[in-house]
Amino acid sequence: MAGRKSSTPERHSMHVKKGDTVQVISGRDKGKVGEVLKTLPKSSKVIVKDVNIRTKHVKPQQEGESGQIQTFEGAIHSSNVMHYSEKKKVASRIGYQVTDDGRKVRVLKKTGEIID
Repeated sequence: MAGRKSSTPERHSMHVKKGDTVQVISGRDKGKVGEVLKTLPKSSKVIVKDVNIRTKHVKPQQEGESGQIQTFEGAIHSSNVMHYSEKKKVASRIGYQVTDDGRKVRVLKKTGEIID
């Protein structure tokens, strides 16, 4: 079994964080803009508000209770989203800059807008 990886999953660094505003750039929901609700670094996926809506049919658990149809946001791969500027209404890649007080901040490349 030489060359095999360990059983613990690898954590991938991602360009998006919880609370970021992103635009979907590919797939069925292409063009939609939403906020990142949750990041899943082990699988490099994100959950975006009102994007990739899934439906789940839930059976009744008790006698007399009725079944339900629940909707929830499914995860999409982080490479399919891009940071979005609300002011300029444009999607942009991200860069890093060090401010005068020594903090490393994320910056949108197209607009120069500081995210953090």
